[in-house]
Amino acid sequence: MMRVGIMALTLLVMLWAVAIWRAARNEARAEAAYPPEGQIVDVDGIPVHAVVMGEGPDVVLIHGSSGNTRDMTFALAPILAANYRVIVFDRPGLGYSASFNPDGETIEEQADILQKAAALLGAEKPIVAGQSYGGSVSLAWAVTRPDNISGLVLIAPAAIPWETPLDGFNKLAATPTGNATALPLITAFVPEWYVEKALDRVFAPQTAPEGYADHFGPGLTIRRSSMHANAKQRANLLEEVRALQPRYGEIDVPTEIVHGTADDTVGLGWHSHKLIEQIPGAELIELPGVGHMPQVVSAPEVAAAIDRAAQRAGLR
Repeated sequence: MMRVGIMALTLLVMLWAVAIWRAARNEARAEAAYPPEGQIVDVDGIPVHAVVMGEGPDVVLIHGSSGNTRDMTFALAPILAANYRVIVFDRPGLGYSASFNPDGETIEEQADILQKAAALLGAEKPIVAGQSYGGSVSLAWAVTRPDNISGLVLIAPAAIPWETPLDGFNKLAATPTGNATALPLITAFVPEWYVEKALDRVFAPQTAPEGYADHFGPGLTIRRSSMHANAKQRANLLEEVRALQPRYGEIDVPTEIVHGTADDTVGLGWHSHKLIEQIPGAELIELPGVGHMPQVVSAPEVAAAIDRAAQRAGLR
């Protein structure tokens, strides 16, 4: 019996060693295939990855959960770059921006470091546009950094405290145990084609456009550090939004909200229909039949909302 136990333990150790090796190899391959698109900005010793393109009034784009700059540079940023200087950031812990809070960076901490990075790039009062979780960070920016924003554009924003519990994967991935056990197995053995297929669920009822997965780099998303950072942020988001919501009335910059009517991830009725009543002068554009990814599938409409915010702010 003891011999069987020793053999089983030996096999587990060997499997674990293989998983760690494969995870490291897959991460190295992903980073080689999808290197940083832009530059690294040092903000008080913390690396922040930024992509800058175009000329004109400054616009900052902030991606959602599990994302990186490539989500915004696929469609939206190139459209905007014809008329604006566009700055696309990796949020802390994702893409090539470093994590700096072991408990998960709050939306206010993220707004603070991204605002400082934008200022270092010469954007003192940009229009700030964020999608989903990035919309929560953008709201935090508008509330806590009011002197450093000219306009606010919210794309399918997670803005109103919700009632659904955190999913099981992110519950586990946010913990030290999940980080040490489950995440290496995912990075090691989940193939990229499976992640690419999962993208269609994010885009539903649309599907990911042709070329999106190749541009986005799914392998960057399933790195161990990225999954752990993302999960911790997701685990903390509800309480952070609950604390921020009473201050939405303080937002006094032109605000445009863009939301798909078929969004089952961040519901239009629960979030944007309620949010429009809480930000003075905010305007809401509903996109019929569009799901959770308007910045990709309806990029011209999102760009038009940014144009309206710029005009209302006197920048165009």
